[in-house]
Amino acid sequence: MIGGEGKEVEIDESKFGKRKYHRGHSVKGQWVFGGVERGTGRTFLVAVHDRSAETLLGLIKQWILPGTTIISECWAAYNSLREEGYTHFTVNHSITFVDQTTGAHTNTIETTLKHVKVLLSPYNRNVPPEVQGRKC
Repeated sequence: MIGGEGKEVEIDESKFGKRKYHRGHSVKGQWVFGGVERGTGRTFLVAVHDRSAETLLGLIKQWILPGTTIISECWAAYNSLREEGYTHFTVNHSITFVDQTTGAHTNTIETTLKHVKVLLSPYNRNVPPEVQGRKC
């Protein structure tokens, strides 16, 4: 587990897939949820079947210690983090990439996900047949 009292963790989810001719709509791929602890760089990445609140909150409780300050985008699945014992700051990417009031940003986790995608062949980013239809 990462985080804890006085620690900050950035979280985000991203779809690992391949676009036909590198543009247009996304084709089949795999959603990945992850977090990075600021200061230490400790990271977790988990393949997920969907991005529902139930799925993501379960993973947050599994991987991030209560009392942690969590920084995320304004995805509705994260709305109940305060009730779960976390301090929660958000950044609205349709307005800015760094919240001017709190300084919240998700640049670290987004960069981490980008680097992992570069390491993977775009042809091996689909959900494996044995995992399709199974919830994480």
